[in-house]
Amino acid sequence: MNSRNTRRQAWLAALISVTALTPQIVNATVVEFQTVMGDFEVNLYDNSTPATVTNFLDYVNNGDYTSSVFHRSVAGFVVQGGGFVFNQALPLNSVPTRPAVINEPVFSNVRGSIAMAKLGGDPNSATSQWFFNLSNNAANLDEQNGGFTAFGEVVGNGMDVVDAIAALPVFNFGGATGELPLRNYTTADFNNGVAVDDTHLVIINAIIVSDSTVDSAAGLNPPLTTANQPAPPNSGGGGGGGGAFGIMSLLGLLLAGRQRIRRRSRG
Repeated sequence: MNSRNTRRQAWLAALISVTALTPQIVNATVVEFQTVMGDFEVNLYDNSTPATVTNFLDYVNNGDYTSSVFHRSVAGFVVQGGGFVFNQALPLNSVPTRPAVINEPVFSNVRGSIAMAKLGGDPNSATSQWFFNLSNNAANLDEQNGGFTAFGEVVGNGMDVVDAIAALPVFNFGGATGELPLRNYTTADFNNGVAVDDTHLVIINAIIVSDSTVDSAAGLNPPLTTANQPAPPNSGGGGGGGGAFGIMSLLGLLLAGRQRIRRRSRG
């Protein structure tokens, strides 16, 4: 009997050891981006990037992203929003921002992830702006400026909508709108000074919480950042399901073979 109990205890210890090394189920709040190009959902990593998710949801729940726009698009790199709203004419108006949030570089900037934009040289400067990674930007963004906080991922067929936004022509209206994606707008329109209106901009009608169930993202398995960062407290990803960001833009500067990310005003 003692021998049997000893073997049983050894088996249980081995099972616990293996379980500890197995990524835990990723739970997350789900938000829906409702845009003029179509709607798509994003799962947020509540437990592993809690400050960032809470910050983002504060903007969401306050309606700050209503009528905001995707103001920057760089082919094969990112599309960015969260910083500006349209008020019938250019230049765009800035989204009012809250205090900056602490950097939480847990997960990798792979295709389909949403991450925070921030000031160059200041890892803890993210406020309202975010971007979607169009490709695997891990080698660049996981290492740059303390690592960029990826705090969720597009799910389902949502990247079809994001890719459609990224495929739009881009125009230089200066400042934060130097790489502005536009619908139903041509080079001839630009050269002739045709005014940009809401039929041209990629407008986010609203971002809403569509699912706050604690197990809403059980199938997610986001890769950890490629940088030398500590493992997340809950090993797999988000979690929490629920939960309650200024002015910055990604600047596509090529430096030492990398696209850089910095923040600036609407200019």
